[in-house]
Amino acid sequence: MENPGYCTGSFDGLHHPSDDDDDEMVDIAGATLDFSSTDDVPPLSTGGYEEYSSSSSRAAGMNGNGPSKLVDPLEDPLPGVGTYEDFNTIDWVREKSKDRDRHREITNKSRQSTVALLHSVSDAFSGWLLMLLVGLMSGALAGGIDIAAHWLTDMKGGVCLIGFWFNHEHCCWKSNEATFQDRDRCPQWQSWAELITGTSEGAFAYIVNYLMYIFWALLFSFLAVTLVRAFAPYACGSGIPEIKTILSGFIIRGYLGKWTLIIKTITLVLAVSSGLSLGKEGPLVHVACCCANILCHLFTKYRKNEAKRREVLSAAAAVGVSVAFGAPIGGVLFSLEEVSYYFPLKTLWRSFFAALVAAFTLRSINPFGNSRLVLFYVEFHAPWHLVELAPFVLLGIFGGLWGALFIRANIAWCRRRKTTRLGHYPVIEVLVVAALTALLAYPNSYTRMSGAELISELFNDCSLLDSSQLCGYKQPANTSETGVGNSLADRPAGAGLYTALWQLALALVFKMMITVITFGMKVPSGLFIPSMAVGAIAGRLLGVGMEQLAYYNHDSFIFKGWCSPGADCITPGLYAMVGAAACLGGVTRMTVSLVVIMFELTGGLEYIVPLMAATMTSKWVADAFGREGIYEAHIRLNGYPFLEPKEEFEHSSLTVDVMRPKRSDPALAVLTQEGMTVGQVEALVESTHYSGFPVVVSQESQRLVGFVLRRDLLISIDNARKRQEGVVSASQVVFTEHAPSVAADAPPPLRLRGIMDLSPFTVTDHTPMDITVDIFRKLGLRQCLVTHNGRLLGIITKKDILKHMAQIANRDPDSILFN
Repeated sequence: MENPGYCTGSFDGLHHPSDDDDDEMVDIAGATLDFSSTDDVPPLSTGGYEEYSSSSSRAAGMNGNGPSKLVDPLEDPLPGVGTYEDFNTIDWVREKSKDRDRHREITNKSRQSTVALLHSVSDAFSGWLLMLLVGLMSGALAGGIDIAAHWLTDMKGGVCLIGFWFNHEHCCWKSNEATFQDRDRCPQWQSWAELITGTSEGAFAYIVNYLMYIFWALLFSFLAVTLVRAFAPYACGSGIPEIKTILSGFIIRGYLGKWTLIIKTITLVLAVSSGLSLGKEGPLVHVACCCANILCHLFTKYRKNEAKRREVLSAAAAVGVSVAFGAPIGGVLFSLEEVSYYFPLKTLWRSFFAALVAAFTLRSINPFGNSRLVLFYVEFHAPWHLVELAPFVLLGIFGGLWGALFIRANIAWCRRRKTTRLGHYPVIEVLVVAALTALLAYPNSYTRMSGAELISELFNDCSLLDSSQLCGYKQPANTSETGVGNSLADRPAGAGLYTALWQLALALVFKMMITVITFGMKVPSGLFIPSMAVGAIAGRLLGVGMEQLAYYNHDSFIFKGWCSPGADCITPGLYAMVGAAACLGGVTRMTVSLVVIMFELTGGLEYIVPLMAATMTSKWVADAFGREGIYEAHIRLNGYPFLEPKEEFEHSSLTVDVMRPKRSDPALAVLTQEGMTVGQVEALVESTHYSGFPVVVSQESQRLVGFVLRRDLLISIDNARKRQEGVVSASQVVFTEHAPSVAADAPPPLRLRGIMDLSPFTVTDHTPMDITVDIFRKLGLRQCLVTHNGRLLGIITKKDILKHMAQIANRDPDSILFN
């Protein structure tokens, strides 16, 4: 029932964060996990260091080095130094500096020999090769997910007799018995009622189909949640909030590992096929980032540098959207606008290339069978008119209101899941929601079909031979009366259309309510398709209303002059498209990338202005209720250390108000550049939980020398004890350039200047906090030291800033759980 290695959504049972605790090992989205995977840098207590140290000591003995040899990590680098612990923030400045030094060394060597020159060329080319591999792998996986999800979704309704592996559409392709009116019916495809009872008509057949639909929905959802729980707890959810946090410099070991990739790919197919109100688009971004992270291990440049790896992950986020929607340009803009924290020009070009490769791969697989990249391709024939901007803006207002309402309701529900016993029973929760969804969805044909099919149906423009209920208009007396091109003139609504409108209105209410409790469950769940479905339904309803208004009021001043009788004035499918963009914009607060994704998705290039108007209106309206999008809200809910670049810091506080220690606190824990013994340093490290320590000239002067990380300090001392004979607890630890003279009978000193950051970022105690926050955002700092006339006063970490911002916004500062 309760598995500690699973996304339970609860932080109970973990040690509570205290003011001096910078490295809380807390669960991600509620999971406390064993990070023994080999996907990333090994933790401190692995055998690699012992193996390295024993071989080094043997080498030292062979070379005749006695006990007086000084070990300097700068000259003799240790494995593990410069790496990071789990749930910690990387030092962007140090990582970029390491990469510049590496590049400078390769460039200098390339002038000396042909081999070095070839190495330099391969190093420069490795980034493009990596992007090619990421694009190919992500495109292939996305194509497989699309095909498998389509097949399993159709399996809930029946099975193909000529081959169970065919979905409904493929099964009926070669059938000679299928008619245009009943294109979905063919003898080769049989419903479960036909297989079991031998007939597809009557109440009993309906009940059999109904029960089989619920059975398959429960089976798929049970398999999805069980696989996630058993093998990869990080495969649950959308993944975009965590990707954003990782791209800002946070480390979550295993989140982008191979097990997460395998399980997310399988369970995404199952979750989408179960009929739950979720999409595969957000999780595909997570899948693409997993591919990128795994492939990074093939290239030393990216494997050993966390900042360089994040450049690749930014490009992978673009690839994810490219394969999810068939929108490569929109994917690049999505990564730039919504996900990435650091996005240099080089990453823009590489994202473009990777998105191109991924889109080409997906197009080659052709998962939709329409020789196009997208499922929602539309061909609207009637141009839009200026008067229609009013209903488009109205859809924008609806999208903004729905977005704000959805975020508040969903966060409230997710918080309830975290803080109550509901979070202890994830499997039961998923099964109950799946059963409820299937039970209520089946009677309504618009909720029974998958989200992608529903949107495709709503975007569709009625043609002369269309048999859809949404095209149930009364036929005019003069059947030759058509509009522009192949489209029909506006017609009065018939009985079929009125039935469809009632069903759509019920579907709208159902989708709005069920999506709130579905997003955030312990299965892979995207939000793009459900949000677009809500908007598309609302847009289609408004579009049909406008169409009927225009038909019955041709002579009114609104329509006079541009909408004459017998003309095709209003396109309801366009309203559905605009509504979909408005609702998705209201939930995610995307603008530029959303408009580009929408016109790439539909091919509706001439409808950019309506899309822009609706998207901008929806953002303004939603921002009036709160500036956070759904992903930022989930980041805050989970307590990740994410400094939102879009958020303004308007308070007039100074660094001295935010830094630690406070006036009433004990003095800051520091190391001196000489005079401390190994035993004293170890005692200081063990008695505190800080992730690093400032190094000062002496306790009296407090003049700053540098900064040393806790992890580097522990690794260096541990290795020195094994490698350097004579290092004991009484040995001096020195951070100076030249080793001090020691007595003949004294143990040799341990020189650790090589692991010290000689240029830590400092600000004075009177620096305004808005400037300090900007420095943290733009340089990606983990910590910043505060000085007064050159003397060390205190330290500010990213967590201190986030806690301070939470206090200003009247939120609980202890909700920031990581650093």
